[in-house]
Parts: sequence; structure tokens; C-alpha cells
Amino acid sequence: MKKILITGGSGTVGSLFIKYNINKYKIYSYSRNEKSQVALKRAYSKVEIILGSVEDRNNLENIILKVKPHIIIHAAALKHVDTAEKQPLEMVKSNILGTKNIIELSVSNNVPITIGISTDKACSPNNLYGYSKLLMERMFMEASNEKNIFCCTRFGNVAGSNGSVIPFWLNRLKNGKSIPVTDKTMTRLMLYGKEVSEIIEECIRQAENKKGAFVLSKQMKSVNINDLAKQFSSNIEVVGLRPGEELSENLISDDELKFTRLEKDYIFITNEVNSDENTRLKVSINSENCSKMNSNELKNLIKYVENQIVNTMIY
Repeated sequence: MKKILITGGSGTVGSLFIKYNINKYKIYSYSRNEKSQVALKRAYSKVEIILGSVEDRNNLENIILKVKPHIIIHAAALKHVDTAEKQPLEMVKSNILGTKNIIELSVSNNVPITIGISTDKACSPNNLYGYSKLLMERMFMEASNEKNIFCCTRFGNVAGSNGSVIPFWLNRLKNGKSIPVTDKTMTRLMLYGKEVSEIIEECIRQAENKKGAFVLSKQMKSVNINDLAKQFSSNIEVVGLRPGEELSENLISDDELKFTRLEKDYIFITNEVNSDENTRLKVSINSENCSKMNSNELKNLIKYVENQIVNTMIY
């Protein structure tokens, strides 16, 4: 059984991958969040939890030497856009220096596959968090070699994730409060937990076939935030943009189109121009031009998140 070390493993992405792959791999979760790590262990007894930060190079190297992972999934990051804007030094330590540590230690310890978890905010970034994730993608692409494959996944907002809007609104509704909306025109790309795991699993399969130095994504549906809010209540309050926040988000930019390659449902972004235009993505992807979730789909999305809360999912 192959061993996977997940940095930030008790966060949303890590715990989702664990949920769907707990019996396929021996999984180690490396995170500094003790409370979440303990909750993860209670939810999945087979997971080995290890306390530590990607910023702590010595401890990280010691753990990699002990575990000897076949695969590292690098999900640890300071993820909130407004926090990164207010505390850029903390963001740099976690998202950039932490990534540097992962890359260098993966190479020096001959880890065959390392996967970085990126975000749509890395595409044409307009905030510090997005820039940090774009840097991670570029750093991974540069580091990839025949012995050590580096690749990334890029996807939108995960329904029900830490700090996401649906659990926040459910709590507001429960307490009889208004539903705060940044802007009625705001749109976001949204996906379910199973889709997150599937993208990472596909990334692993491609890396095992020695297809390295790529960012992997796929088409996603878009949510109009005001339409989503109306599923909760008519008592909606427009509160305005937070620092670094955008009204819409890009997944694949116009500038990236010539570097794309389509394989079935997946989109690869590489560091080389794809000379076969027939296998390229034809138009950019963003939350404005993607297919929008209808009313029933929005209801199902909310019901999905409610079920995660009832089932005490750790994210």
C-alpha cells in the first residue's frame, strides 16, 4: 500500500481526499491545527496524524525521512483572501516559504510525486492569496523532473469548506439574522467534495504515468451568490467587497489557452505551447461564462452542506 503524506491534511481538501481514499492508501496528515487533527483521527481511525507546520523545515524533513511517502499532497496554506491582504508576512511564510520547503525536501528525499493544491484565484490574480498560489504553480512546474514529478490541481470553491458562505448563512438563518451578500452580481465556481477528490486522484494517475509539470482542472458550474442567498431568506443585506475580494473568478485565462490540452473531462495547463489547436481549450473559463446552477441545483447544494454538518464532517 502506497503512503501519502498530506500537509494541511485536516483541512477541507485533505479531509475530502482522505474520506474517499482511506482504504486505498496509508495516509499521514501533517498539520499544526491540533483540534482539527484530533477530529480527523476520530473520523478516520486509520489516518496517522502528525503535528507540525510546513514553515518548520527541520521538523518537516524529519517527518518525510520517517514516513518515506510515495506521494505528498501539499494542501497546507493560509487560505482566506482578506487575511492574506491584512497579514501578508504570515501568508508568505505559509504559502511561499512553506511551498519552497516542500519542493526542496521532496527532491532531496526522492519523493516520486508531489501534488500542490491550487485555486481558481491563481488565474489572473488580483489579490495576494491568488498571487501566492500562482507562484506555487510556477514553482512546482519548474521543480518537476524525471525522478520527482510535481503537478498541481486547480479548482474553485468547495461547498461547505472552512469559512465558506453556506455554513455561515445556515448559522445566521438559525439565529434569525439577515443574510449578508457582498454584491448581488457576484459569481463563484462551486464544486462538491467528491469532485475535489476525483481531480486529485486523476492528478496522481497522470503523475504515475510520468506526465509531470502540469496544472490539472476541469469544467465547473457557477453560482450567482444572490440567487444562492434567496434560497435562504428574503432578508438579504448587501455589505460590500472585503479586502482582495473580486466579483467573479477565472479558472483558465485567455493567456493560458495556448498552453492547454484537453483529455476527456480534464484540462491540462502545461509550460509548453500545445501545437495541436484541436486539443486546446477554445475559450477561457470563468464564473461569468460557465453554466449557472439552477434553483434545484442550488437547493441540492445547500442540502449537501447541511448533511455534512449533521454528519459532523470535520471540515
